[in-house]
Amino acid sequence: MLCCLFVVQKYLFGGFSMRKHRLLLVCGLALFMFGCQSSESSKTTESSKASQETSVKKEEQVLERGQWEDKLYKKLSNVIKENGKSSSKYDESAKPYAVFDWDNTTVINDIGEATFTYQIENLGFKMTPEELDKAIRTNIPEDDFTEDHNNKEGKPVNIHKIAKDIVSDYTVIYNEYKGFNGSKSLEEVKELNEYKDFSAKLRYLYEAIGGTFSSDISYPWVTYLFTGMTSEEVQALTEKAIDRALEEDLVFETWESPESLKGEAGQVEIKFKRGVRTVKEMQNLYKALQDNGIEVYVVSASFRDVIVPFATKEKYGYNITDDHVYGMELVKDESGVIQSEYNNDYFQTQGEGKTKTIKKFIADKHGNQDPILIAGDSNGDYAMLKDFDGLQMGILFNLLRDPSKGIGLLSQTAVDTYDSKDAKYFLQGRDENKGVLVKSRETIKLGTDEAQLIKK
Repeated sequence: MLCCLFVVQKYLFGGFSMRKHRLLLVCGLALFMFGCQSSESSKTTESSKASQETSVKKEEQVLERGQWEDKLYKKLSNVIKENGKSSSKYDESAKPYAVFDWDNTTVINDIGEATFTYQIENLGFKMTPEELDKAIRTNIPEDDFTEDHNNKEGKPVNIHKIAKDIVSDYTVIYNEYKGFNGSKSLEEVKELNEYKDFSAKLRYLYEAIGGTFSSDISYPWVTYLFTGMTSEEVQALTEKAIDRALEEDLVFETWESPESLKGEAGQVEIKFKRGVRTVKEMQNLYKALQDNGIEVYVVSASFRDVIVPFATKEKYGYNITDDHVYGMELVKDESGVIQSEYNNDYFQTQGEGKTKTIKKFIADKHGNQDPILIAGDSNGDYAMLKDFDGLQMGILFNLLRDPSKGIGLLSQTAVDTYDSKDAKYFLQGRDENKGVLVKSRETIKLGTDEAQLIKK
């Protein structure tokens, strides 16, 4: 084009005749217009092609990228595509389904524990002192707790000693607090040494039981503190606990019982986590699965009524129906009031009980098929992650579990098979200080800045 214009310029000013000048000017202008049109046409074609490619990519993307680890994200996307309703093998009468743990899997941290802490801080109980005594002793052996749960003097503690102190404190609170039989406000009651002792020792007891006894004893224990309530009351209490936990900082907190009120158990202290976070990648995954015709279920070791509001209420972003939520279940009387007794019509939703729950209550709704996807984080999830031959993918949220047992074995398997095209298990890392997933297999534990792949 520049060459043509140069020729035109040369002819215009080089002394040619007017006739030749006109001829060359017309020729040059024609060439110039043709070049402009070709250039614009090329740009339009390239722009249209780019737009089409972007549109195709968006159509192919079944799951938002988020902070999923790279290989996990690719596998997860393929599982959705290969099993979703756009797949030729999709069967509407026997839909594929996925199963998720809740605490530390669907959300960061534990809403069962957060609700327990909220109960203590707001005296959210509906038991007399005698009923509380029965509830906290239910199925707990009289053996001493492990040495790392000795009191501050280094002496052993057991359920007999600590229950005496807790019930003694609660009796004072019960007679003082206007929410029970007294007249004092919550703020006034919380100034009492008995409240300070009660709160620290009850919170300590939860950790001591969990750190000493098997999961079939420890997991249901905290649910017995809902004795005297209805399901509706537990769900209302939990919603308040969720709202508060979502606003709390993600930190460790330590409670210590008063030195002046040692009682039978002595002075104790307990360190625990505060705060809970929703996970946007999990919210999107739940939606993507359901949008593609894959049913989503929750099987949690928490009390079912604690999980239901979190899983079902629109404001929390997970949006599944309550009939897709399974958890611990307690006996209720004829008025629907919860008793401190496990309901043996249901399996304990931990360990092998999760597998049994899936097989009895979920699989038969799906042509007795195995789940295509399971996600978990703890030893309580180990059984369901390994028990189904039809499982296509297992997501392990990396909490740096002991690699020599339980889910830690699967974490090691995920590391060992990371480069295999047939890998089934995938680790997902997170930053516990920020309460978010990270695009890595490694996790940064709360209170540290070191990312780790496997527990050292």
